[in-house]
Amino acid sequence: MLYRKSLFRFHPTELVMPNFFKLSLSLILFSSILLFAACDGGNKKAQSKSLSTKVQKGEFKIYVAATGELKAKSSEEIKGPSGMRSAQIWQATISDMVPEGTVLKAGDYVATLDRTELETKLKEAQTEIDKTQTQLEQAKIDTAIELRGLRDDLINLKFSMEEKKLQVEQSKYEPRMVIQQAEIDLEKSLRDYSQLEKRYELTQTKSKAKISEILATLSQVQLRRQRLVDLADQFVVKAPKDGMVIYARSWNGKVGPGSQISTWDPVVAELPDLSSMISKTYVNEVDISKVQKGQDVKIKVDAFPDRNYTGKVITVANVGEQLQGYDAKVFEVTVQLESVDSILRPAMTTSNEVLTYTFQNVLYLPLEAIQSDSVTFVYKKANGKTVKQEVITGETNDNEVIIEHGLAQGDEVLLIIPDDAEHLPLVLIDKKIKEDLRKKLEDEKKKRQDEALKKMKEVKEDYQPKNEKGGGGMIIFG
Repeated sequence: MLYRKSLFRFHPTELVMPNFFKLSLSLILFSSILLFAACDGGNKKAQSKSLSTKVQKGEFKIYVAATGELKAKSSEEIKGPSGMRSAQIWQATISDMVPEGTVLKAGDYVATLDRTELETKLKEAQTEIDKTQTQLEQAKIDTAIELRGLRDDLINLKFSMEEKKLQVEQSKYEPRMVIQQAEIDLEKSLRDYSQLEKRYELTQTKSKAKISEILATLSQVQLRRQRLVDLADQFVVKAPKDGMVIYARSWNGKVGPGSQISTWDPVVAELPDLSSMISKTYVNEVDISKVQKGQDVKIKVDAFPDRNYTGKVITVANVGEQLQGYDAKVFEVTVQLESVDSILRPAMTTSNEVLTYTFQNVLYLPLEAIQSDSVTFVYKKANGKTVKQEVITGETNDNEVIIEHGLAQGDEVLLIIPDDAEHLPLVLIDKKIKEDLRKKLEDEKKKRQDEALKKMKEVKEDYQPKNEKGGGGMIIFG
């Protein structure tokens, strides 16, 4: 019982502990509210600060961004059998092929083509050879029989002719009529013998011609079969030189196992020259007017984002094309890489920035600072007040715009429309200044075009893009 009483014994201080905890909790909540208010106030100040910007001055670069695909500038095609057309085999299926990217030596195995149609042609050729050989043997036998019969007839006629001569000699003491009859019979026998000799000669000539014709047919069929035999060896495709195998492309996409090659396009794969590479890209019709040969390009390979490369535009298509999956027309642009790494491979995706022009010591602002109504203006802060300041803008890039007139370096400009925007005064630029400035900008633009034309002529015309098939698989500008 004493033990139970001790379990319910309380110290006097224990009765006031709950009040102490309530007070502590209240202090903690109050401090949290103050801290939240302070942080919120700081965020509002930071947000307010981020809603404005200052006019910057310096170098301003204009880029046209496009996504491309690496390719070798030149490559050697690995082709299927060259005699398919003469053998009247119009298509062949690739039954087996080495994986794309395989590094080969000259003479190494590349692919095997299905020989089903070829074997059918071989059987047909062999059947025709057998048939022609039978015809040849039959012609020889017929000729031998016919000529033997003619020779026997010649011998018989010769005996008859000798008999007629004897009759003529024996009839010289006979009446004149009997002598004439004997002479006629002899003459007739001589004529028959002569005609039979000519017939024998003609039959020999005819038989020789017939046998020669059959032999020629046999030779043609045998030659055709031999070509098919030689062609069969070519159905195992081998590498013509050292290199890395890259699958060819057709209208149906990449050529690989299961694909068909035709006599008009027998390319199975390619061996690219990896020492010189290009980035084949497409630029939309809105930006293509800015892109010209000779312009510098910044290149990044998506597979290696930490590496940067440089290049130059070497070709710009004059005619646009409609690629599958895109509404707007695009123009093919080829960029030559100025240096390559051993890690670069064909078909890698590149991010290209074509530097169309660089302006020096110009004023510029973010694009979102520019407002437009009947005039182009910005919300400028000056002496604690905000005004609508008209500005004349120049060229733009993806993020910023050049300010030709209306602002000075360091001027603060709002990036959002203020609440009292409707009541703010509008500060306009003098019309004379605007006209003079527009004329100046036109002259500068013409000068830039002349410089670009001069630079374009310096580019070597040593690359002609191939009319490749299957362009729908290309990734286009980002």
